[in-house]
Amino acid sequence: MEGKKKYITAEELKKHNKPGDLWISIQGKVYNVSDWAKEHPGGEIPLLNLAGQDVTDAFIAYHPGTAWKYLDKLFTGYYLQDFQVSDVSKDYRRLVTEFSKMGMFETKGHVAFYSLASVAVMFAIVLYGVLRCDSVWAHLGAAMVLGMLWIQSTYVGHDSGHYQVMSSRGYNRLAQVITGNCLTGISIAWWKWTHNAHHIACNSLDYDPDLQHIPFFAVSSRFFNSLTSCFYGRKLNFDPLARFLISYQHLTFYPVMCVARVNLYLQTLLLLFSNRKVPDRAFNIMGILVFWTWFPLLLSYLPNWPERFMFVLTSFAVTSIQHIQFCLNHFSANVYVGPPNGNDWFEKQTSGTLDIACSSWMDWFFGGLQFQLEHHLFPRLPRCQLRKVSPVVKDLCKKHNLPYRSLSFWDANVSTIKTLRTAAMQARDVSNTAPKNLLWEAVNTHG
Repeated sequence: MEGKKKYITAEELKKHNKPGDLWISIQGKVYNVSDWAKEHPGGEIPLLNLAGQDVTDAFIAYHPGTAWKYLDKLFTGYYLQDFQVSDVSKDYRRLVTEFSKMGMFETKGHVAFYSLASVAVMFAIVLYGVLRCDSVWAHLGAAMVLGMLWIQSTYVGHDSGHYQVMSSRGYNRLAQVITGNCLTGISIAWWKWTHNAHHIACNSLDYDPDLQHIPFFAVSSRFFNSLTSCFYGRKLNFDPLARFLISYQHLTFYPVMCVARVNLYLQTLLLLFSNRKVPDRAFNIMGILVFWTWFPLLLSYLPNWPERFMFVLTSFAVTSIQHIQFCLNHFSANVYVGPPNGNDWFEKQTSGTLDIACSSWMDWFFGGLQFQLEHHLFPRLPRCQLRKVSPVVKDLCKKHNLPYRSLSFWDANVSTIKTLRTAAMQARDVSNTAPKNLLWEAVNTHG
């Protein structure tokens, strides 16, 4: 006891880090979110990953000011003893406050309208190209347009998942299901499940699902120890098949990306028909049924199976540009093993992300996500604001001697392939034991 306040130590707080006994600290006040975790709009996983520690920076990053009023009913009456804020966190929180006062989180421009309008136009072009044209070249062009449609539709779904792009929550949820489930065949429920975990545990080999691609890819030789995925709750076995595939991953990367959507369709179905708790399961399944109605029906209007195969492969190949982009943002960045730490939010995001440098007229093509670090630090910030805050983030990184990496699209590809080739060469060396691989990696890759 200190005065009239009750205090708890950081070590005592760490003990409350499991389902049914889940405590967190925000600005030094301790909250019991054991029951609330099941109702949390962002899912239970982000809370479990950060359980038993101070999560102020993550809370500020993901929640608007209106969310603070909901904390009072969860307050335990305890305060965190010796609560301290690092200089980096102070500057980060100051930026969030300044951006909020400037109205940047609410100023969304007309990006969603233009994007949805472009998606509608592209869908009309696809229908015309398939239904009204007999030329194989017209069908090929329609497939390419469909690939671009999927890319732009995904960006709208991504935006609506991070902040409200429509006039109400109901319309926002409808936009998510239309742009995600109905148009792309990928469930917004699956996306939220994996994407929130990715943001919270950015580039953690055992907590970030976006790096867990065994047996096809491994960005680090630490996967050779058959790590246990804390996200999927299973072991990522580095067996002979995984060793063989990973040995050639720098050669198979682009071909696999061309058919990567097949995995996303599979992951969607596995989640929606699993025993996991899925928000709006029926709504999501209905959206998926819409996709698997119009897409096969569209293919049936093509004259023969070779053209259908060409159409699917071409549309997938165009969309692979987006899959590659997401890999470029993280595959060659620094990685770590273990749960995320709430006290180094800013540092972990700078360490695990890489920006793609491009001209402003290309912002529509990359959906703003070429500013990956800015997006990770301020996930609620509309994409039209990311280029504006980039110089500020760069200055803050420089001030605290943190990495700010921005490469051209070509250089980012080169960096990613080098990372994959390094792991591939290690996987080929059967005589290398895991400790030797880890030592090599520690010296040569992570300094």
